[in-house]
Amino acid sequence: QVKFVESGGGVVQAGGSLRLSCEPSGSSISETPIGWYRQAPGKQRELVAAIKISGTTDYADFVKGRFTISRENAKNTVDLQMNSLIPDDTAVYYCNAVYHLARPEYADYEWIEDGPWGQGTQVTVSS
Repeated sequence: QVKFVESGGGVVQAGGSLRLSCEPSGSSISETPIGWYRQAPGKQRELVAAIKISGTTDYADFVKGRFTISRENAKNTVDLQMNSLIPDDTAVYYCNAVYHLARPEYADYEWIEDGPWGQGTQVTVSS
C-alpha cells in the first residue's frame, strides 16, 4: 500500500489561507483517487474533500466555496488550497487513497479510505 506525506500546515489568523500538499512515496498520485481528511481534538476524523482520477471533485458542506482540491501532476501531489480559514478549521489534516462507494439503496455514496494513515500536518487558525 502506498503511504502519503502531508505538508504545508501552520498557524494562520482567521480569514487567512494555507495550501497543503499530499505526496505519495514511490508511486504516481495521478493514478489514485485522493481524499483530504481532518481530525480536531476530541473529534472523529472527517472527510474534507476528495478528487477522482478524472479530476472530479467532492467537498464537505462545511468547506464548499472556501477550499479547493486539485491535482498537480507536475509535482506529483494533490493539493488542498484553504481560503477564508476559521478557527473551526483547526485540526490535523491527513490525505489518503480513497475509493468511491455507491449506496443505491440510500441514493447516496461515501468515500472510503484505502490505505495507511500518515503523520498529518497541523493547521491552527487563531481568532
